[in-house]
Amino acid sequence: MLNIIESGVFLDKAAVYEKIKELMVSEFKLEADLIGPEKLLNDDLQLDSLDMVDLILSLSDFIGDKIEPTLFKDARIVQDLVDSVTPLWKSDL
Repeated sequence: MLNIIESGVFLDKAAVYEKIKELMVSEFKLEADLIGPEKLLNDDLQLDSLDMVDLILSLSDFIGDKIEPTLFKDARIVQDLVDSVTPLWKSDL
C-alpha cells in the first residue's frame, strides 16, 4: 500500500519501516538485524512503556507533527507501528 505525502511523491510502508528501524537502532541501541516487522515490541525487542513514549516523541520530532500516544495503544509488533505512522508521514524523508 502506498501513501501520498505532501510533495506528491509516494512513500511506501517499506520506507516507513526502514526509518522506524533506524530510530530504534539509534534510540535504543538495538541491533538492526534483530528488528523485523513481526518482532514483538515487548518480548522480542524488550521495549517497555517508557521506551514507547520515547519512540513516539522521536517519531513526532522526525515527522514534524504530534503523534497521539493512543495511536500506539494496540501496537504489539513493529509492523503495527509502521501501519499507524504511515498515514502521518511528511515529505522530508
